[in-house]
Amino acid sequence: MEPEHTTSPYTEMGGAEGIRRLVHRFYTLMDTIPEAWDVRRMHPEDLSGSEEKLFKYLSGWLGGPPLYEQEFGHPRLRARHLPFTIASPERDQWLMCMRIAFDECLPDTPLRSRLWDAVEGLADHMRNRADPAA
Repeated sequence: MEPEHTTSPYTEMGGAEGIRRLVHRFYTLMDTIPEAWDVRRMHPEDLSGSEEKLFKYLSGWLGGPPLYEQEFGHPRLRARHLPFTIASPERDQWLMCMRIAFDECLPDTPLRSRLWDAVEGLADHMRNRADPAA
């Protein structure tokens, strides 16, 4: 019996090129969709550094080269985002941009569904403030 061959999400997404395409589309959306203003204003005017960091993080998170860890050490994502107010509205704006980027850049496969579930969980984990009173 031969061992089952599996590929990483990194490979299934097209490697560095596929991840760069997703990340670039995500930040383009964040920069242009008025409904994403609250999350956009947390970022510097020039999004290129943020784009590069997310690319490096996703590379390792998806099973490719651990570029982020090689340059910056352990991601400690929640700790790195504590200076920013992230409640449900900011999480939802971030997810809105990522959902559109997923829909435009990734084929509708079981992988996309699994990754989306993981991304939603990660985004929810990033909340660090109580939701504003209604």
